Amino acid sequence: MITKRIIPCLDVRDGRVVKGVNFEGLHDVSSPVELGRYYSENGADELVFYDITASAEGRALFTDILTEVARTIFIPLTVGGGINTVDDFDRVLKCGADKVSVNSGAIRNPELIYQAAQRYGDQCVVLSADIKRVDGQFRVFAKGGREDTGMEALSWIRRCVDMGAGEVVVNSIDTDGVKGGFDIEMLSAVCDAVNVPVIASGGAGCTEDFVRLFETLPKVDAGLAASVFHFGEIEIPKLKAQLRDNNITVRL
Repeated sequence: MITKRIIPCLDVRDGRVVKGVNFEGLHDVSSPVELGRYYSENGADELVFYDITASAEGRALFTDILTEVARTIFIPLTVGGGINTVDDFDRVLKCGADKVSVNSGAIRNPELIYQAAQRYGDQCVVLSADIKRVDGQFRVFAKGGREDTGMEALSWIRRCVDMGAGEVVVNSIDTDGVKGGFDIEMLSAVCDAVNVPVIASGGAGCTEDFVRLFETLPKVDAGLAASVFHFGEIEIPKLKAQLRDNNITVRL
């Protein structure tokens, strides 16, 4: 059985980790370097670092803090925010990232995924899809959930995987920060649409939400969360122990 991954997410704005609800109302949490070190030492399988306002502000991702985070941790690091060219891939990989996450940049230029996969391999390219229900349809949003692209999400995700995205992070805007559980319906639809690892993001409120996620959707490879980890509502070692008690394979 494939080992399920637990992944904390650092949403970084102006050099600080922030967190909101439904992608809005952001509040300061902590230093990304301190949090990254904590997660690396306390059972996280990977770490995600998003510069959440880079695309909306039309700038490149901040690399000084990223470099410091990468130097501090000893687990795989995925980085996103303001990734618009293959040169952006190169820049963050040289800062210490293991994988690069694309969202708005791929929406503007879908060929970016193909170009990056050709240069660095599919395993390096992560599609991050911010999805919200609009008129009964799963719709793709850009610029940190601020802009409705009008694109249907499942066909978009399939297209990106066909071009070389080796992993998909499904960010449910509907459940983000609400802590009512992962968006099972949305995740199930994505799992049925592609045959690459799918990471669930948005909605975790307690350890039982992770248990339900992996029991209900065995195809989901990882659970990603932010505030429940940042504020100590869920401790990763205890979460993994509970997952193991429910016959879900994790790395202890």
